[in-house]
Amino acid sequence: MKKLFIAALLFVGVASFAQDTDTNPTQDHKDHKERMTPEQRNEKQLKKLTTELSLDANQQAQVKQLLAERSAKAEKFREARQANKNSDTKPTAEEREAFKKEMMAEKDANDAKMKGILTADQYTKWKTIQAENKEKAKEKMKEYRKEKI
Repeated sequence: MKKLFIAALLFVGVASFAQDTDTNPTQDHKDHKERMTPEQRNEKQLKKLTTELSLDANQQAQVKQLLAERSAKAEKFREARQANKNSDTKPTAEEREAFKKEMMAEKDANDAKMKGILTADQYTKWKTIQAENKEKAKEKMKEYRKEKI
């Protein structure tokens, strides 16, 4: 009788702590996360850069314009990619390579513009922050891939 009672308690305890394994916590987090407009994202990034790099008012105005240009170009790239995704044909290796080169050219142009806006110390710090963010993104991607498997 005692063993039956302990087994029943153990069963109830395990059942009460059981979790639904069908839900993906990262997906739930994405659903609850607010979608920001491009303008809001730009403002948030500008504030972050202003505090991290100690930007003056002139630099803030220039960086704000650069962020707006960059987000507009990114939206165009996103729309083009979505249009290609919706078509039945996959891009060829040459098309992928051309897209990659175009993206790298955009990145280099953005870096050159930032170098013109920022002082040498600010630019160095900005590049360091970018490298750190890239590493964080790689780590998140690794975690995401592990969760998918």
